[in-house]
Order: sequence, then structure tokens, then C-alpha cells
Amino acid sequence: MIVHGRYIRMFISWLKRILKTAAFHSYKSLLYVLLRLIQHSRSVFSRKEGDFQQRFGLALSSQPVINQDQTPSMTLAVPLFKVPPQSQGCQPGMSLQLPTGGELNARPNNVAYNTQSPGTSAVPLIISMPEPSVCNLVGVGTPPPAAPGHVITLVPIVPGPQVRRYDRHIPVKNVYKAFELEKGPFDCSEMPATAEGWEPLTHPEGALFFYHPKQRAFTDADVRDQKIATKIGEAVKKAYREMGEANLTIDPLVELVLELIKADDGEMWGYYFADHKKRIIFWFEDHISDPLMNKIRGVECKSHVRYALESQYWRHVELFPNKRFLPEDVVVKLKEIVMFAQAENITSETCLAPFASDEVASMLGLVDSLMDSANKERELSVWIVARFTRIFCNAKFVNFCGQLGARLGVDQSLYEKPNVRSKGILRVMNVFLFGSFDAQSKGIHKIWVDETIVHPY
Repeated sequence: MIVHGRYIRMFISWLKRILKTAAFHSYKSLLYVLLRLIQHSRSVFSRKEGDFQQRFGLALSSQPVINQDQTPSMTLAVPLFKVPPQSQGCQPGMSLQLPTGGELNARPNNVAYNTQSPGTSAVPLIISMPEPSVCNLVGVGTPPPAAPGHVITLVPIVPGPQVRRYDRHIPVKNVYKAFELEKGPFDCSEMPATAEGWEPLTHPEGALFFYHPKQRAFTDADVRDQKIATKIGEAVKKAYREMGEANLTIDPLVELVLELIKADDGEMWGYYFADHKKRIIFWFEDHISDPLMNKIRGVECKSHVRYALESQYWRHVELFPNKRFLPEDVVVKLKEIVMFAQAENITSETCLAPFASDEVASMLGLVDSLMDSANKERELSVWIVARFTRIFCNAKFVNFCGQLGARLGVDQSLYEKPNVRSKGILRVMNVFLFGSFDAQSKGIHKIWVDETIVHPY
């Protein structure tokens, strides 16, 4: 009986363990099922809510929307000038007309602008360029009329080096005279009188230049001189008139730059237009530009010339950085370029970056700080971005970026090497110098490639 009693107690303990384990697993299974039911219910509810929101959103989208969250992509262009309604009677610049049907580009003296952009109406806009009245361009009083038979000559130029801001050397009076200060808080912001419509601006480096918001024109010429103001007014009119006669469709944010060129045989006005959406410069006529090519041989493809045009565009922004907002995507792109240049400097002995490794490291710190200026009107930051981007873009042009024969190493020649045999005396010298002559020659050719110094500057 004692043995059987022990077996019975053992059997009962096993039975309790089995029941407890089964109950525990049953609870876990039941809890798992309940959790699945809750998740399924939430997904069904979310799907129904999404369908409702979609239907509700479609219903709302059929109604006219005044304020939309979508904003057009930002460019480096100076914002468009808005003419006050009461001042439209006698203003130079642009009168806006909404065209009908096939009116776009209908008249030769109108410049057609493509104004379709995200967040704006898709209706095209014709911006008519009427001839500005003289009173609007030169300000108070009647300026002297243009000389009889005076002809305005426009010639295509590029910003660098043909905008000769750094070669003017305008002398300052070499006479000391103490400046008399007026009583009260001194108004240091007052500028000398300028032609009406032209706004004086100061470059971060200190240069004085002028901007016409309504004509979207920049110049280094001193428009405070009435004769120059009259001539540049005629030049602006002619530039836009020629643009219309060329039947070119341009963006309303395009900017015009005029440079007064004085020669022994008379005066000319150099000009170019800057397109901020394509980030290139252009002209209203076909021409060949040696300064644009910068003596680079073998240029044949439009995709290659594009880097030269873009480099000149950044030179334009560098020369006239004021009143511009700095797009965030431009800063991010520059940061990626600088990071790539540093990575190439670290990992390659033939890096193509136009800067040494320590210089790139300093640039990277500057670019990081530029993120605080993104989407803000900061001319100093705009100048920094334009300067760096121009140099990197020009390096792409020089190295035939995107072409079959692109230079991939700093010591790589792009052109066929001439079959030049060493003279006998040089071979004898190389033998007596134990090969050091050839070693030095190879070192020189790593720096002087294709008649160009390729060492990082």
C-alpha cells in the first residue's frame, strides 16, 4: 500500500504539472489571438480612415485653393520687382499682359517668358519691353539728349574676364580734407544721387555697382553721370529689343549685365544674360568666344561647353551677389562636392581636385557653417558659394568631364603625345647622372601637363 500511495502521489504531481503547463500555453495562445484581433481591428479602422481622408481630400481639391503649401523651387535670381499700382503711369521696365490663344511671341518687340513653375499658374505671360522714357532712366530733371547719330553697339562678353572690375583702378583725390559732420545722429546710409530706377549696391569686397530692379539689369558703369545713364538706358532697350527680334523664349528671372567698353575708336557696351534656372549665361546672337573657351583645345560637344557656361554663371553671381536668397540645395550640392574632393585627396595620389587636402578641409568647415544661411538673403554666403562652385565647375570643363577622353588623373595628358626622341647629349647626360635626369623630367611632366600647371592651387 505504501508503494502504491507513493505512485499515486507522483502521478498526481505529474498531472498537476501537465495541467499547469497546458493552462499556461492556453493562456499564451488566447493572448496571441486577442492581440491579432486588436491589430486587425486597428488596420481596418486605419484603412477606412485613410479612404475617408482621400475622398474628403478629393472633394476639397475640387474647390478653389488660395493658399497652397507647395512653393516654387528657389533660385539665386534677384526677386522680381513689383510695380505699385499708382506708379505705373511713367515707369521704365515691363508691362504685363495676359495673352490669348496664339499671341505668345506674336510681336517681334515682345520677349516671351515661360513662367510655368510649381505653385504658380500655368498661364504664360508676355512681358512687353516698351522703350523707357528718358525721365525714368536718369531721374530728376531732363538729361541731355543723346548725340545726333550716336549708335549703341552691343557686343557679347563673358563675366570673367571681360567684366573688368578689378582692372579699373579709378583714382581717388590725393588731398586731405576733414569731413564736416552734421549735428544729430549722422545718416551714414545716404548715397550720392543716382539715376532714378538704378539702385547702388556694395559688393562684399567693397566695389560699387548698380542694379535696375524693373529692367533686371546690372552694371559697373557710373549711372550717376547723366550721359552714361542716357547711353545705358538706350543699351538696355536695344538688348531687350534684340532679344525679342531673335524670337527667344526666356524666363522672367533672367538678368542682364552691361559693361561699358572704351576703346580708341569709340565706346561699346558688352552684354550677357544670366539664366538662373538653367544656371548658364547666354546672348541673343551666335558668336565665338575665346574668353569662354579659355584656350582649352578639343572642345566639340555641347555637354562639354555647358560646364564653361555654368562656370561663367557662377562668376556672374560672384560679381553681383547682393539681394539674392541662398537655396539650400545649392549649399548641399557644394558640400557634397567638397566632401568628394577631400575623399579623393585622401585616397588618390593623382587627385583632380583644384585644391590641396588642407585647403579642402578648411573649405568643408566653411560649407558646414553656410547651412545656417540657407534660404536667406545673405550676400556674403552667396559670394562664398559662388566662388567655390565656379572653381570646381571650371575644373570639370578643363578636365573634359563627361566626355570619352576625360582626364581621370592629374598627370594624365588629354592629347596625343608627340613622338619626340631625346637628343644624344641628353641621353649621355642621363647615363652620367645615373638616371636622375629622366626622374626629374617625369616629375616636371606630372606638374606641367598639356601646357597647363595642374598642381592644386
